[in-house]
Amino acid sequence: MPAEPTTTSPDPQLRPKPSLRERKKERTRRTIRTEAFRLFREQGYTETTVEHIAEAADISPSTFFRYFPSKEQVVLADDLDPVLIEAFERQPADRSLLAAFRQATIESFEGMSAEDYAFERERTDLVFSVPELRGVIAREFDRNIEMMVELSAARTGRDTDDFEIRALAGALTGAMLAQMGRHSFDLEKILRVIDFLEAGMPI
Repeated sequence: MPAEPTTTSPDPQLRPKPSLRERKKERTRRTIRTEAFRLFREQGYTETTVEHIAEAADISPSTFFRYFPSKEQVVLADDLDPVLIEAFERQPADRSLLAAFRQATIESFEGMSAEDYAFERERTDLVFSVPELRGVIAREFDRNIEMMVELSAARTGRDTDDFEIRALAGALTGAMLAQMGRHSFDLEKILRVIDFLEAGMPI
């Protein structure tokens, strides 16, 4: 395990508290996803419609679409991304890119509740097991690469078109997806991917 960051994490108590409206919206969004995944387990992803999800969540289909543009996005929306980005951006400047990603990943996992961790495992399994969803993995691959490129370029002061920045982002994203397709949402495997890349991928 790497050493603790030398910078202090922002005190959660100092962050602005969400308003009542924001809390209600988050509860509704969480209810939609919880009910959707319950229905996916019980009757299958393909057989579950937006209307089924809306009825189970006690909302109208039009309300559903205010939160998610499609049934597909109920599964693909990655709530861990903002957490990972925040953790990455507060890593010490003298830490290498991959070391910063590694520590940010650890902090992101440590900050998850058991419920959220179980949900992310189920979400990842669903993406890689449902043929209808596997077809969109390429789009997610591109999105994740661009996210890694933006973070890496900002940290190093390089351009987002920099060859090495884009190569690193592609290698890291591709290796992560290759492992998640076989090992689900597993912190140990994610860290092994980062360590393997940082070691120069010795075979």
